[in-house]
Amino acid sequence: MSGTAPIPGLPVRTAALARKAAIGSFVGAIVDWYDFLLYGFMAAIVFNVQFFPSTDPTVGTLAAFATLGVGFLFRPLGGVLFGHYGDILGRRTMLVITVGVMGIASACIGLLPTYASIGWYAPLLLVLLRIIQGIAVGGEWGGAALLAVESAPVGKKAFYSSGVQVGYGVALVIVTGIMSILSKSLDNAAFMSWGWRLPFLFSIVLVAIALWIRLNMAESPEFVEKVGAHGERRVKAPVLVALRTHPKAFLVIIAMRAAELFAMYIVTTFALAYSVANLHMTRDLFLNIGFLVGVISIVSLPFFAWLADRVGFKQVYITGAIIALLATYPFFWAMEARSVVWIVVFSVVLANVAHDMVNSVQQPLFTSFFGAEYRYSGAGVGYQVASVVFGGFTPFIATALLGINGTWHPVAIYMAAGCLLSVLVAWGTKMRQ
Repeated sequence: MSGTAPIPGLPVRTAALARKAAIGSFVGAIVDWYDFLLYGFMAAIVFNVQFFPSTDPTVGTLAAFATLGVGFLFRPLGGVLFGHYGDILGRRTMLVITVGVMGIASACIGLLPTYASIGWYAPLLLVLLRIIQGIAVGGEWGGAALLAVESAPVGKKAFYSSGVQVGYGVALVIVTGIMSILSKSLDNAAFMSWGWRLPFLFSIVLVAIALWIRLNMAESPEFVEKVGAHGERRVKAPVLVALRTHPKAFLVIIAMRAAELFAMYIVTTFALAYSVANLHMTRDLFLNIGFLVGVISIVSLPFFAWLADRVGFKQVYITGAIIALLATYPFFWAMEARSVVWIVVFSVVLANVAHDMVNSVQQPLFTSFFGAEYRYSGAGVGYQVASVVFGGFTPFIATALLGINGTWHPVAIYMAAGCLLSVLVAWGTKMRQ
């Protein structure tokens, strides 16, 4: 008799289990990123007027972008909270909770009275709901990435876990598509009055679908094998163990996310506000660009993940980060020239080539830095701290840098410096396939 008996309670690694895990991570990621991206778009064109009225448009935009950053500020708390219980109770349970919390918070934003109705209670409640969103999405990435990576076949971890990031692209398509439809169907007064609420309320439909799929997923086989079906072999404080045993990994994750976050948020959030307020271009341009890069990413992300599984995570990552560095100034030159063709070209280069190459390897790469017993906490917290440092406040910092001398050059330098940091850190990091 050959072979060994399966461990009782351990899910058998099969192609079907891997596909279910990948689909569950993918669909849940769509919901969380839909809600999170929607807020970013609305901060640029609605919340600055409806919740933070000011005689100076720049002040209102800064205030709205600050609330965008608040969500990112609380993402590490979500990483710690959901990471702790995800390393003890399992990945699947936490993923059901995160998607439900995110959807409820977004629906509440869609029902929120504005400043004109209830005064300063409006921005206060908006910030509170943004905090809840931040906590939910802070717990989402670690669990979704882990469930997909830990269930994937050997040698295909990047490809099977790429759905976590493809979910971002699909969400971007849905958000920009809905906003473009509303922008064309409603006049500005109707959109600013009630039309902006509809996309937030639509998240209820997405949440119902995601919950149904996630409730039918199996737990990660690696978690059950290493920790136990009910956390019998858990560590008491996973995040502290991860910090103590792998302190360098946190810094590496933070630095390696700079190129990814700068490339995407400059294109999809900052450029939308800058092109409308400073260059007096129509908001439809970057809404359409957001839709385009979202559509392309549905193909480009899994392609680069497939490539990374074959040629190596490091090669794909560094190539993408260098492209982001080199494309920074041309993107801003195209913006300044108001050249629609070149704006589209360099938006695609930054978002679909540079960003997607860097992004395609993050799930298997970052989770490989930690043991299964504290991986949710370690990878999740490191990932979310990076979101605070280089993500949430990037549009705010970029807008503030514009005020230094009224030009985009400080913003371009800031972005290029972040991309260079990612290149240098990745170059000196050992990456295990």
